[in-house]
Amino acid sequence: MASATSSTVDITAGGDGIHLPDTARDLVKILVTGPFGVGKTTLIGSVSEIRPLHTEEQLTEASAPVDDLAGVRDKSTTTVAIDFGRISLPGGIVLYLFGTPGQERFRSLWDDIAHGALGALVLVDARRIDASFDVLGLVEEGGLPYAVAFNTFPDAPRHHTPEQLRAALDLEPTTPMVTCDAREADSSIDALLALVQHLIDRPAEHR
Repeated sequence: MASATSSTVDITAGGDGIHLPDTARDLVKILVTGPFGVGKTTLIGSVSEIRPLHTEEQLTEASAPVDDLAGVRDKSTTTVAIDFGRISLPGGIVLYLFGTPGQERFRSLWDDIAHGALGALVLVDARRIDASFDVLGLVEEGGLPYAVAFNTFPDAPRHHTPEQLRAALDLEPTTPMVTCDAREADSSIDALLALVQHLIDRPAEHR
């Protein structure tokens, strides 16, 4: 893969918004994952140069006993299969973004969605860090390199240091950890670039 640059990416760089740009060289499948309500659908929607695919359905009373709404009481929809988007980065890198459902009841989809992915961006909500443990476990069990992005919610605690957050998630020192606002394209792209650079920097025998 070519080097990733941190300059602002024009998300219309794909030309007409449908076809791949002529400069496309490396096509990379990336998972955007994390617990329920952490902002995966929002992030993919904010960066995709094509019309993103969403499989959202309304939450119902029937799902209440199995979907943990703690910390996300205002959420009214949920992804039931995948989210999908595409973004072209400088250097000819094109990311195909696959968003995973966040609930335990959709875990059976995980292996199918993750198949062929080169890495994962794991979104974390600082208000409910423990909700991320299961997803991090799945990513690690699958052997996927990953970066962690703390999505900045308005009422998220601000007093934790990066060292405390890294320790809370038991992250390796080499695992990238950033903050982002999933609603903002530039911020979300920076998080994706942190993951791409991590993939590029890995030793050749681990790629």
